[in-house]
Amino acid sequence: MRPFDYYTPESLDKALSLLDQYGGKAKVLAGGTDLLVSIRAGLLHPACLIDVSGLAPLRQVTEDRDWLRIGAGLTHAEVESSVLLQERAPLLVEAVRTIGAPETRNLGTLGGNLASGLPSADTAPPLLALDARVKIVSSNAIRIVPVTDFFRGPRETVLKADEILAEVLIPSGEQAGAGRYLKLGRRKALSLALVGVAVWVEVGPARKTFQDVRIALGAVSPTPIRAKGGEAFFRGKRIGIDVIEEGAQWVSGEARPIDDFRASADYRKEMVGVLARRGIESCLNRLGVAAA
Repeated sequence: MRPFDYYTPESLDKALSLLDQYGGKAKVLAGGTDLLVSIRAGLLHPACLIDVSGLAPLRQVTEDRDWLRIGAGLTHAEVESSVLLQERAPLLVEAVRTIGAPETRNLGTLGGNLASGLPSADTAPPLLALDARVKIVSSNAIRIVPVTDFFRGPRETVLKADEILAEVLIPSGEQAGAGRYLKLGRRKALSLALVGVAVWVEVGPARKTFQDVRIALGAVSPTPIRAKGGEAFFRGKRIGIDVIEEGAQWVSGEARPIDDFRASADYRKEMVGVLARRGIESCLNRLGVAAA
């Protein structure tokens, strides 16, 4: 491992100034669960690590009229234990609980999980299903990017070398639906997702039709994605077992998985449909709606 400079800046502005100073040769360190592994493996050779784990602005959870604002520096354990997030974003909390061992959740951060660009990142599907955005800052600009536009390819995001992912923004307001995150791994716990499916369901006023359905998939395409075709299929349809089965097949058809040593593409594709169906049924159950 090559030597590198290490800084613990006292402010976000100072961290951004260091990024500018190193001109693309620095890396931002929060939990380090993915970054340090890549450095030790010789995949990355940064000239500098900028440790932002102690910056208070990145560790807060607040809610205003428009947004539930989650600091990107929150560890997974902090997301999991936040009373506000348990109440206002239970779908995200449910997904975070599936991430690795307790040691990983104590170190790994929400922003780091997203910024890794991994197709299997467990926080991506729930945030996609919740129509979330990310707040990205540099020394001279702030931009708000929908999570749907954040991922470009495997381990590739829209983050530039001089930028820091500062916040995750979830639309505020009354929660009119229910969500569920389901994950398939090679083991029952502590494993990367072979398939991850996040589902959000809202029902019509008479509670007999699907008003809105949002479905996001992880680990089955080059990036986490929304299953737009499947979502459109469900909207406005009468709630029923046959509709759920057919819609789940629509969702399965949108997956573009690969064969690898962990599972075949065909198996992953099949399980997308299975988890989508289970997720929708679970959401309806949480809403107290029976699928006839």
